[in-house]
Amino acid sequence: MLENANKSSSFRRFAWIGGAFLTLILLVSAVTRKKEMTVAATVVEVEPLEDGARLIDSMDVIRLVEKAIGATLDEQVASQVDEDFVERSLEENLFVKNAEVLLTADSKVKINIEQRVPILRVVDKLGVQYYMDKEGAKVPLSRHFTARTIVATGNIPPYTPEFLTKEKDLLKDLFELTNFILADPLWNAMVEQVHLTGNDDFVLVPKIGDQSIILGKWDAGTPEKFKKLKTFYEEGMSREGWQKYKTIDLRYRNQVVCERR
Repeated sequence: MLENANKSSSFRRFAWIGGAFLTLILLVSAVTRKKEMTVAATVVEVEPLEDGARLIDSMDVIRLVEKAIGATLDEQVASQVDEDFVERSLEENLFVKNAEVLLTADSKVKINIEQRVPILRVVDKLGVQYYMDKEGAKVPLSRHFTARTIVATGNIPPYTPEFLTKEKDLLKDLFELTNFILADPLWNAMVEQVHLTGNDDFVLVPKIGDQSIILGKWDAGTPEKFKKLKTFYEEGMSREGWQKYKTIDLRYRNQVVCERR
């Protein structure tokens, strides 16, 4: 009986060792196959802007990745895809604020794109057109979609990346004026265009009516000018109507000077 029990115990031990060895072989084989698997699929998600716009689409993203790695993604061995490199490559694109790349357990490459958010469309004095985003970065026009933003025209100097660091710069003034307008629901809804004259005065073009609003220079007194304009709209325009005036001039202290048609 003791001999049979020992034989049974030995058999179970060998069976357990054999099972464990087989499991190890299968695991190693699965890992090896996974390392040799090519990318099963590429899944791209471009987060839309508030108005639903996508300035860059999924095919653009795939083309950017393939240009960076020098080959098509579905030919790549999944385990050799360098996620950090792909992210850095995508973030060099002017439409992309942030990119996240993840290689999944089933050998898919998932890419999430956060777009830059345009706040202003600029046509500078040389005729160069571009968007400016919330951080002041230059963003090219998109072939897919036209972002609905304020348009800036006139004597606007060419873009320089360091403009926000300068003590005084017309592009910086334009950027700050745009943010001031966007921060106020009334002006955000009303202002359609900002024009910079040769005298460096800002002129606003409203969406309602066809008068020009001469704001003047961007300086510490600008918020007070907008207060005067709001009062004028509430008290003057409500009685006189939108079509009576050709220009509304805010450059004079404590006055709103209007030119009639």
